[in-house]
Amino acid sequence: MIRLIWLFSFLSLTASCGGLEDQNEPHHENFEKRTVELNTLDSLESGKSYLPVHSRIESHPEYKTHYLTITANIRNVSTKDTVYITKAQYLDTYSKTIQSYIENPIYVAPMETIKIVIHNSNQEEHKGSNFIFDWRTRTNSIEPFFEGVMISTYGAQGLSITTEGKRIE
Repeated sequence: MIRLIWLFSFLSLTASCGGLEDQNEPHHENFEKRTVELNTLDSLESGKSYLPVHSRIESHPEYKTHYLTITANIRNVSTKDTVYITKAQYLDTYSKTIQSYIENPIYVAPMETIKIVIHNSNQEEHKGSNFIFDWRTRTNSIEPFFEGVMISTYGAQGLSITTEGKRIE
C-alpha cells in the first residue's frame, strides 16, 4: 500500500512538472495567419508610434546588470474597427534595427491584443530600447495602443516596468 501511494505521488509530481515546462516557454505570435493584402489598406489613415522598452537595468550599489524579458503589446482599443500593423521594428539605443517582426501587413481585430516577446536570454548581446510600429486604421477610428511590459525575476527579487507608446507621425 505504501509503495502504491509513493508511486501515485511520484507520477503526480512528474506530470505537474512537465506542465510547468510548457508554461515557461516563450510566447510567439503566428503573424503569418494574420496577413492581409497591401492594396486593401490604400484608403486607410496611416500612423507611426514609438514604444520605449528596456532590455536591461543596472543596479547600484551592486553594479549588477539585470536582463529583462520584454513584451510589446499591440492593442486594438476600438470596439468596431480593425487595425493593421505594417511594420514592427526592434531597435537598439543607436537606432540600428535589431529585428523586424512583421514582414507583411497584419490585422488586429477589434478589442484584440497581440504581442511580441523577447526573452531576457536574448538581451545580453543587444541593448534594445525602442520599437517603431507603422499602422493603419479607418479615418476617424481610434488609433492602436502600444504597451511595453518588462520583467525579470532572480531568486526572491523581481523587477517590472511598464511603458506606453506615443504617436510620432
